[in-house]
Amino acid sequence: MLYELVAVFAGGGIGAVLRYLMTLCAGKCFGMPYVGTFVVNIAGCFAIGYIFGLTLNKTALLPQHLKLFITVGFLGGLTTFSTFNYEVFSFFKDGKIIHGAGYMLLSCLLGLLFTLAGFLAANYRLSITS
Repeated sequence: MLYELVAVFAGGGIGAVLRYLMTLCAGKCFGMPYVGTFVVNIAGCFAIGYIFGLTLNKTALLPQHLKLFITVGFLGGLTTFSTFNYEVFSFFKDGKIIHGAGYMLLSCLLGLLFTLAGFLAANYRLSITS
C-alpha cells in the first residue's frame, strides 16, 4: 500500500508541474493561459482512455503501482477539472458567455472523443500484437 501511495504522490507532482509549465507556455505563446489547460485536459483524456483500453481485460500489462502512477497520479495532477471550471466561471463572470460556453462544450466533447480514441487505439494495438 505504501508503494502505491508513493507512486500516486510522485505521479501527481510530475503531472501538476507539467500542467503549470503548459499554462505558462500557452500564456506566453498564445496570450491565453486557458489554452494550456485545454491541451492537457484533451491529451489526458486520450491517455486515460488508452490506459483503460490497454488494461481492461489484461491487468498484467501494467503493474498496479505503475497504473496508479500514470492514471491517478500523473494524469490526475496533469488534468484539472477544478481549474477548467474556474476558467469557465471566469468567462461567465466577465460576461464572455459565448467564450465560456464554447470552451466548456469543446472541452467536454473533445475530451470524450479523445478518451474513446485512446481506448480504441489501445484495443487496435492489442489486436495487431495478439
